[in-house]
Amino acid sequence: MKRAEWRNQQMAKKTHKRRYISGIDGLRTLAVIGVIVFHLAPSALQGGFLGVPIFLVLAGYLVTYFMLLDWDNERSLHIWAFLKRRISRLYPTLVTVLVATTAYITLFNRSLLTNIKATLATNLTFVYNWFEIGHGQSYFDRAMGESPFTHLWTLSLEGQFYLIWPFVIILLLTITKKRWQSALILFVGAIASAVEMAILYDPNNINRVYYGTDTRFFALLLGASLAFIWPIHKLSENASKGSRLTFDGVGLLLMLGMIYYYITMSGSDAWAYHGGMFIFSLLATLFVAIIVHPASHWNQWLTNPVFTYIGKRSYGIYVYQFPVMIFYENSVKSIGNHPVINALIQVAIILLISELSYRYIETPLKHFDWHQLGASLKNPTRAVTAAIMAVMVVLTFVGMATKPEQSTADSLKKTITARQAAADKKNQKAELLQKKQAAQAKKFAHNRKLEKQAIKHLSAKKRKVMKEYGITAQEMVTLQHTPLTSVGDSVMIDISGGLQQLFPGAVVDGQVGRQMDAAQSIVQQMASSGKISNNLLLNLGTNGTVTSDQVEAVMDAVGKKCDVYWTTAYVPNRSWQNEVNSTIIAASKKHKNLHIIDWYSLAKKHPGWFTSDGIHPNNTGVRYFARLVAKSIAKDKQ
Repeated sequence: MKRAEWRNQQMAKKTHKRRYISGIDGLRTLAVIGVIVFHLAPSALQGGFLGVPIFLVLAGYLVTYFMLLDWDNERSLHIWAFLKRRISRLYPTLVTVLVATTAYITLFNRSLLTNIKATLATNLTFVYNWFEIGHGQSYFDRAMGESPFTHLWTLSLEGQFYLIWPFVIILLLTITKKRWQSALILFVGAIASAVEMAILYDPNNINRVYYGTDTRFFALLLGASLAFIWPIHKLSENASKGSRLTFDGVGLLLMLGMIYYYITMSGSDAWAYHGGMFIFSLLATLFVAIIVHPASHWNQWLTNPVFTYIGKRSYGIYVYQFPVMIFYENSVKSIGNHPVINALIQVAIILLISELSYRYIETPLKHFDWHQLGASLKNPTRAVTAAIMAVMVVLTFVGMATKPEQSTADSLKKTITARQAAADKKNQKAELLQKKQAAQAKKFAHNRKLEKQAIKHLSAKKRKVMKEYGITAQEMVTLQHTPLTSVGDSVMIDISGGLQQLFPGAVVDGQVGRQMDAAQSIVQQMASSGKISNNLLLNLGTNGTVTSDQVEAVMDAVGKKCDVYWTTAYVPNRSWQNEVNSTIIAASKKHKNLHIIDWYSLAKKHPGWFTSDGIHPNNTGVRYFARLVAKSIAKDKQ
């Protein structure tokens, strides 16, 4: 190389000096806190899942910016060196969480070994998000035997981005003359991705749009488009006081907008998929632009020892948090009674494991020379770390080689799907019967003579049902003439068979993973179209909290002539159990037509009534739950 060329190259490198933005660690901290709070207590921050788009926007921006910086310095991209850096950044911690989690379930929770080979293989090849579309459960189902690997779908999305992005950058730089043109192409691509999400959105199966690379790529593309027009090293520090105030003010508005979505956006709300997540990602992208600009104070405001500490460890905190939470919830069955204490314990465990991983896995292996492996094992700390990893790897292979039991989630899905199909089949007949029942209810009200005649003529089939559920003849007659509309989640589907045996006119509307915000709109639609009978049974609170405002909205929708029966929630290993129950009990004191059916008080005395998740009733639990509902309503109607 000629001396003049070498000098110019060195001058270019000095000109394009990389500036570390410590406020980025602060933004990562806000993202990971949102995700953890959402997983621990969805009701406390229902939009906390939006921390993921923040991570994706940052990945898109920083990766693209540093690629463009290398291109400007050397007029080329060292693709293999880039991929090597990214793999060495992702793989050590990813492999650790995969083998540690698999080792744990091999020893303590073998039902989760179902599909373990495919789960490990797709994670290691960065296609796990597509595997989740076909085999995983909804990210928002909190009571269906959650997988400790579900959250890793984001790493597959990032891995796919890293693999294709150098080639995309080269193509863009080849076909465009101006950087803003490349940014525009990427922005249009982001819009196309968001539009595809809106078109493909199916409320009954959100997995396709939630996990799909094509429908979630918009956050990465928005961050990447910013890198083309907002390179850190070209942002001027010379700014007037007015400009600084403008930057700070816009940053404040963006922060408030993001907080608003954190608080209000629900993953079960159609709006999230019809532009909500895209708008949030756009706000996050603009906020990144504010943070990295030297004229703004937001870099300084988001910089402090706590944020720096968490931000640097945010990758480890993210990947370890879900396995810790799921294993803790499966082991501690009384989380609902002490949600705050248990949440703090879980956070402490996550931080401890993340710190150990950061010190002994993530940092040492980031630039590790594998040719020096033998020599490095002479270090006692590294030798112990290697020995622990070796044991976990052995247990992982044992788990892979062992024939797994059917997973809790798969078993529940199979059972609930069958019960849902049976309920749907009976719903059509029940809807026709309800009008007749409403007239009969008035006729039989307080008419003992008619009751005695009805009791005398109860069929053998009805008497068999009475015996099975422990229902008296008088109660059975009352139930025969009581129309019932029921709305709930997977637990409602569980008891649907019993309800429809006891209430011939019972219409059951249940859905796996249903939360209160979705149920509220369903009840309001049913009420406005006259599809709710005079008796409404609600079983909600399994998958998240219920607010007093939501209860009031439901009661306003159904009116005072409809008797509402609300079952208390029994989710002992979820933090929101007591909050749900206290909310609906408080509401019942305000509304005379709101009646509480206390499933919680009965269920907590009988842990043997439940499947292994401690939430869904088994056949015995189903019978007693349906019996409790029937006796409670019959007593109220007599």
